Amino acid sequence: MVRLDVITTRGGDAGETSLGDGTRLRKDSLRIEAIGTVDETNAVLGLLRLHTAGDAEADAILARIQNDLFDLGADLCVPGEAGGRLRLAAAQTARLEAEAAALNALVPPLTSFVLPGGTPGAAAAHLARTVARRAERVTVALAAAEPVNPEAIRYLNRLSDLLFILSRRLNGNGAGDVLWAPGATR
Repeated sequence: MVRLDVITTRGGDAGETSLGDGTRLRKDSLRIEAIGTVDETNAVLGLLRLHTAGDAEADAILARIQNDLFDLGADLCVPGEAGGRLRLAAAQTARLEAEAAALNALVPPLTSFVLPGGTPGAAAAHLARTVARRAERVTVALAAAEPVNPEAIRYLNRLSDLLFILSRRLNGNGAGDVLWAPGATR
């Protein structure tokens, strides 16, 4: 159970913050950058959910992903193999992959790359996708420097795929996709 009585602690006033195991890190460290970018991804998903109110399935998927992203943040905030700590599980990535496959079965194959846009929901899904990709890049950089649960990288990779497919669903199952026309503005 989480209990937060005090939000303003002044503990970060010198540019450091605490991890879940009590370790203090500079706020510009790769680990804090990864945690923060996962948090940013979650915030963008909250905005995306404003555009899925009429799509109960998509909203439920995004609600579950938001909880998964908190699990991922908890995983990243305790480095190493701390026994008993919350870790992102392979089952969470597998569920994400299965949901992406089910959504993808509803949209026609692409004949061109898709530009971000179309409906407000699709545009928001593209924004969420790009932030998830950044979270993945930062987590990959962190993993090159210190131990990270490999499932974190797999999950973020699948998440960006799902968000791309969701953008197509929110564009009328691909009917409203804005397609790239190579060289059209020369």
